[in-house]
Amino acid sequence: MHELSDDRLAAAGVRLWLVHDSNKPRKLKYNLIAAREQGHHTLLTFGGAYSNHLRAVADAGREHGFQTIGIVRGEQTLPLNESLAHCVAQGMRLSYLDRSSYRRWRLHIGDLRRRFGEFFLIPEGGSNALAALGCSEIASGIDARYDLICCPVGTGGTLAGLAAGLPSGTAALGFSVLKGGDFLAEEVAQLQREAFGRVSPNWQIELGFHCGGYARRNAELDDFLADFHARHGIELDWVYVGKMMLGIFALAARGRLPSRVVALITT
Repeated sequence: MHELSDDRLAAAGVRLWLVHDSNKPRKLKYNLIAAREQGHHTLLTFGGAYSNHLRAVADAGREHGFQTIGIVRGEQTLPLNESLAHCVAQGMRLSYLDRSSYRRWRLHIGDLRRRFGEFFLIPEGGSNALAALGCSEIASGIDARYDLICCPVGTGGTLAGLAAGLPSGTAALGFSVLKGGDFLAEEVAQLQREAFGRVSPNWQIELGFHCGGYARRNAELDDFLADFHARHGIELDWVYVGKMMLGIFALAARGRLPSRVVALITT
């Protein structure tokens, strides 16, 4: 955790702290405990060809003694890219669903059980009530006074848990990395209902900084990331974190942020 010194933020009256937190293990923590308690030996999950979530599940399976199956969106392409090759090296078995079937993955669970046998299901991105419980522990490790904490939003699990675990008087702002992410607010609300029995009133989602959609980028984002690297020597992940940071600086310039802000640098 460190404070970012930037004249643009100073001019806007905003102090910004960067907090590095690997949210993937947090999402998996209580899922792995539940899988073990229920007697499962295999984890099955979903992700795109460059999914960090698939990598995290593959790593967790190897470390904690689970077999792992990754259902990949789209057709198989050989040779495997670096992400999928890493999953295979960790022992993950890969299978593929065309994009149309992938969007309706819940309809295929029965077929997957008949094909692979019993497994513990972890949804795409790892976002379920158990993941939200894990992410609710993020705030307890932040040693700073702040008014607002920001995070990228892909499936909603991190924001759902993060907001639920915040101290009184603070709020969370998620930045959607998806084009057409209007549905995410209900996803976050539903995760909070399932995990905590209520929807907390202390969060919002910004929809205007997706830069073209998931795993897409535009000139504005590229220019911002290059300038940020030149100023601070930090190379931001462009799929998630870079879009959030672009949004933070834009909102600061518009006078829409409070004076003490934390940016969650997720992996």
